[in-house]
Amino acid sequence: MRRKFGRAVTAVAVALSAALLTAGCSSSSDHADTSKDAASRTSSAAPAVGSQEINPQPAGKVKQGGTFTAAIQQWIPQWNFYQVDGTQGDAQSIVVQVEPSLFTYDAQGVSQLDKDFLVSADVTATSPQVVTYTLNPKARWSDGRQLSWQDFATQWKALRGSDDRYLVADTSGYDQISAVTRGADDQQVKITFSKPYADWKRLFRPLLPAPAIATPDLFNKGWLEKVPITGNSWKISSYDKTAQTVTTVPDPHWWGSRPKLDSIIYRALDASADTDAYLNKEIDYAPAIQPEDYKRLAEAPDTDIRSGARWDEVHITLNGARGPLRDLSVRQAVDLAIDRQGILASFSKDLPFPVEPLGNHFFMPNQQGYQDNSGKWGRYDLAGAKKLLDAAGWKDNGAGKPRTKDGASLTLRYVLSAGSSSSATDQAQLVQAQLGAAGIAVKIQTVPADDFFTKYVNTGAFDLVSFRNVDAVFHTMLYSTFQAPSGTQVYGNFGRISTPQIQQLLTEAAATTDQAKSDALYNQADAKIWEQVHSIELYQRPQIVAVRKGLANFGASGLADTDYNTMGWTS
Repeated sequence: MRRKFGRAVTAVAVALSAALLTAGCSSSSDHADTSKDAASRTSSAAPAVGSQEINPQPAGKVKQGGTFTAAIQQWIPQWNFYQVDGTQGDAQSIVVQVEPSLFTYDAQGVSQLDKDFLVSADVTATSPQVVTYTLNPKARWSDGRQLSWQDFATQWKALRGSDDRYLVADTSGYDQISAVTRGADDQQVKITFSKPYADWKRLFRPLLPAPAIATPDLFNKGWLEKVPITGNSWKISSYDKTAQTVTTVPDPHWWGSRPKLDSIIYRALDASADTDAYLNKEIDYAPAIQPEDYKRLAEAPDTDIRSGARWDEVHITLNGARGPLRDLSVRQAVDLAIDRQGILASFSKDLPFPVEPLGNHFFMPNQQGYQDNSGKWGRYDLAGAKKLLDAAGWKDNGAGKPRTKDGASLTLRYVLSAGSSSSATDQAQLVQAQLGAAGIAVKIQTVPADDFFTKYVNTGAFDLVSFRNVDAVFHTMLYSTFQAPSGTQVYGNFGRISTPQIQQLLTEAAATTDQAKSDALYNQADAKIWEQVHSIELYQRPQIVAVRKGLANFGASGLADTDYNTMGWTS
């Protein structure tokens, strides 16, 4: 799920396209380029899967003590990782720091058992599929309770989708579980699936404490403005709404290796303020993805520019539940009228490697299984867009004027966060101009950053909106993004566009343990998603960050998790 360190980011993480999340890890296979040449190099291709730059250092070379300060996108109102309003990435990255993650991801995106929490976790039967978890008996919640099978059972009951009072962002996987039962003792749990589920390691990650999510009221409201119970090496020591900071510190009751840092301070800042805050030494890392920021940060003293390959895509979501976009023909016209190459050219100027159009909703171009399924929906075709609008009854009123039908003008609202970077603003203005050429008027509505997801994206108060899906290392994490809404539950499908065929293909893919067959099913679903114009994929976002020299086990981690216990300062 969302486990990356830093900026705004559903069962796949969602993030403002203006922002950049980063992570660090202590894998010995990682490489680091801490020379100044790293800031000025150019490459003919984006980083490959598994590449990262984090200045990996053994724990013995990292000093004990010190503070690390990071920027976050906004003040965090909802801390429940799984609640529909809890998908904002800053909240999720902090929650993963303070709650149990049973598995961690390595540089290749492969799940590794976290022995601080688990003794073992294995498929112990196949017909039906049963997964048996044996918990580390030392693992405890901050209220003193041992982690137990009851935490699993309570989380499953909240997330399985059988009770709409739990406002859940994603039920996928949990809705495939038929039973959660006690094993040999309270620290062993048996999970029985109704049918095979290949991505079982992504579930219960993080694990939340049963007393804090046991009722719909606790689930929906018990995590507002706070994390009620923690269970990891770190805890939250303060929430300062006036200063817009959240501070985490090592938990003295932690049973594992002691973290190196004394504290991590998260400070809410608009994305546009990050570079100046870094240069003024108010924060210790900053995104270097914008050309103007990259140039300034690359010249900053005592700074490393670190890059890596991350699952990170920028797209435009269309709202198919209201207005003209309810008509598939209009959505397809919007798709054809948007020149993706023009958007990419604006975004990627002066970056150290090229950025290509993204042709898949599930795979990144540097991943095995990737294929471009966009077909004609990935090509700019203004004439084709106009023909679709003509056939749909939208009258062409000439250049510079919106089309009309039954007395209504063809006008769409593009919602933009006030915290957006220049590239996100440029993108909105380019889309406005491109659609205007087809007779589709676009009004750009800039809204407060704190309201962007909770009051606009999550509620469907938009026609067009752009954000990022990130860290979908398991493809089933994207199920909710294309899941058909049920009543008031929209899951992660903010555009509310789905078909039974898409959902069936994704269900089959999740139950297929043969990787090649599973990949083929995802690609079939992807072609249908392009045809429905659920969302228009733009590009895989590069991961480029500026980090203080001397900061170890942190930076551009690619697919890996942050190791909050080994990250720290070497000088």
